[in-house]
Amino acid sequence: MSGPTFWDDAQRSNKLMRELKVLKAIVEPFAECVKRLDELKEFADLKEEDAQIVAHIDAELGTLKKDIDSLEMKTFLSGEFDQNNCILSINAGAGGTESCDWADMLLRMYTRWADAKGFKVRMLDVLPGEEAGIKNATLRVEGEMAYGLLKSEKGVHRLVRISPFDSNKRRHTSFASVDVIPEIEDDVEVDIKPDDLRIDVFRSSGPGGQSVNTTDSAVRITHVPTGIVVACQNERSQLQNKQSAMKVLRAKIYELERQKQKERMSKEYGQKKKIEWGSQIRSYVMHPYSMVKDHRTEEETAQVQKVMDGEIDPFIEAFLKMKKE
Repeated sequence: MSGPTFWDDAQRSNKLMRELKVLKAIVEPFAECVKRLDELKEFADLKEEDAQIVAHIDAELGTLKKDIDSLEMKTFLSGEFDQNNCILSINAGAGGTESCDWADMLLRMYTRWADAKGFKVRMLDVLPGEEAGIKNATLRVEGEMAYGLLKSEKGVHRLVRISPFDSNKRRHTSFASVDVIPEIEDDVEVDIKPDDLRIDVFRSSGPGGQSVNTTDSAVRITHVPTGIVVACQNERSQLQNKQSAMKVLRAKIYELERQKQKERMSKEYGQKKKIEWGSQIRSYVMHPYSMVKDHRTEEETAQVQKVMDGEIDPFIEAFLKMKKE
């Protein structure tokens, strides 16, 4: 960076700056942990039977262990786009109001999780259900390692409960799919030809209210060659909605190309890679017992309400450890 020609190539320099940021996020906390451990060793070497010193060491060791565990999780996130922001989409499955309500519950869960992490969440597009909940929603989650953490959530989520919409109080099973893709930086080349785009503008939908958008500022972009459709309606102007929608489109096209490449590699090596709309990854059971279970890692808990309030870190960590192993 100190070289006189470092900033001559903006694309290369920006890439190196991002790489530096990623490396610092690991190295600096590691050095701090080593320093704290050395200080605790000095305390322990005093060998004084002082209850306060012993209590202090125990407390600091507990905190240090948590920080080291957190740092270890960061080292698992070494994928190409793990450091990036992400675009998370939730889609209700078949089942009408039940599935729409379940999709809305997942939206709340991820929003609360992101808020607890200090991440910024921006709603890009949402389609309300006819009676309750949402049919689908697209969010942009901005924060350190947002994609690396949330990529574990991609797949179908299953809910079993007594339906609040059923007057006979019967048990219902609902499904919703979650898709997670990394937000692509502007310096990553994605070939999108203007002639391949169909852009429609429309009035923002929603339940209405004082702040409802009364102009045709919402934007829907269709990429004709792939059939990918993206929409954004929550920005203040048509231009901002178009810019946000284009970001989502770039990310989706890039992800599609990555997926095709994976399929080609799988065929080349004779591997059968099962690619589905999203095989069921997790079940949330509220009746006849309480349990959330991840079918990939066998991680489970009886604290269903805590999970629905955004406490999903144990499932994320179990998935990352499994992938690392």
